[in-house]
Amino acid sequence: MDTNVITPEGFLQLKSELDNLWRKERPEFTKLVQWAASLGDRSENADYQYNKKRLREIDRRVRFLRNRLEKLRVIEYSPVQEGKVFFGAWITLLDDEDNSLIFRIVGPDEIYGKKDYVSVNAPIVRACLGKSVGDEFILELPDSFASWVIESIEYRPDFFR
Repeated sequence: MDTNVITPEGFLQLKSELDNLWRKERPEFTKLVQWAASLGDRSENADYQYNKKRLREIDRRVRFLRNRLEKLRVIEYSPVQEGKVFFGAWITLLDDEDNSLIFRIVGPDEIYGKKDYVSVNAPIVRACLGKSVGDEFILELPDSFASWVIESIEYRPDFFR
């Protein structure tokens, strides 16, 4: 499975984060570091130490995002996907006890801070890829098995614009 995939809106979020860090936060902390350095002794200057540390964190994240954005492949919505489970779909699953599970299939870079987004690499996603509404599949858990039925598959093209 290609883990370098991302939805268009996920790509825009990462790009927006990079732009914010590079154009807004980094210049602010650079000025703060320069100001704190001008105060004299840097070894006991808490402002200098903190702002310098934050500047290093920003630089590290900027390098990571630039590198990651180059490797990512944006997967656009296609009407051909309708009726089957593919990347970008919102899925509703039902288990044997009529408990429902609703999530969206996204790239691994998009799942942080979102309870209803699941990575395309997750076992439950791999088990239901390519299936249709009404299809049943069994997911092997560490100590048992779980049976799920696909209740609905929805692509929201507005999410892809």
